[in-house]
Amino acid sequence: MDFVALDVETANPNIASICQIGCVKYKNGQLIDEWESYVDPEDYFDETNIFVHGINPSKVENAPKFPEITETLYTYLKGYVVVCHTHFDRVAIRKATARYNLSPIDCIWLDSARVARRAWKEFAWRGYNLKNLCEYIGYEFSHHNALEDAKATAKVLIAALEKSELSIDDWLRRVEQPIDPSITSTKIPSEGNPEGPFFGEVLVFTGALEIPRREAASLAVSAGFQVGSGVTQKTTFLVVGDQDIKRLVGHTKSSKHRKAEDIILKGFPIQIIQESDFMELVKE
Repeated sequence: MDFVALDVETANPNIASICQIGCVKYKNGQLIDEWESYVDPEDYFDETNIFVHGINPSKVENAPKFPEITETLYTYLKGYVVVCHTHFDRVAIRKATARYNLSPIDCIWLDSARVARRAWKEFAWRGYNLKNLCEYIGYEFSHHNALEDAKATAKVLIAALEKSELSIDDWLRRVEQPIDPSITSTKIPSEGNPEGPFFGEVLVFTGALEIPRREAASLAVSAGFQVGSGVTQKTTFLVVGDQDIKRLVGHTKSSKHRKAEDIILKGFPIQIIQESDFMELVKE
């Protein structure tokens, strides 16, 4: 049972704006090492991101930039199965390496959310976020700290391995199979593809998108999202057009964007991302 669990925090809706990274390494099922670092994202900090994870410009003032930690990061991950909870962290690493024209990391990725949906029937279709899963397995952690989330991700994977009696190699194959093999229908319901990695999430679009809104909605549904017309407390993702993201420092946010931020400040978990990052997520 050898793997690395990884988590990142970001400074703003650009997934590449990594401001903290945490990793834990397991060998033969035992924790052998852990590593964390603040990262200077060379980008602005959005107030809602600061509210979620507590990282602000002063905390990264003397932190290394992403290219300065890549030697350590690459050495840490190279040749390992790297576990993250949902595709977010995987895409963040890929986008950050692309931003600085760095080589991709030579590792194998495994999504612990996809594992959990297949390991526990009660989480197959809903409630498989990291907080809920850790409450279920009895593991306490400080959410939205990269190292703490990486440790929590590792605990979820270990619990799933023990319950299923499958190996990591088995799970690399199992996550590519249907959640319930007895269901053979390929029809995608309008509320979201049940087999999609984001089934149970509610997504809303705002701003000018590069692709037609109808096409974006179709991609979202295929990935499992339910697409809403307006932001509510049930919304979990808000996708903002890239051009609108670039204007955020000028405070020209849409009414949906401002409403999402208000809801976040009330304690509801809405992930705000830009359109290009949404496209990367649904490609997975």
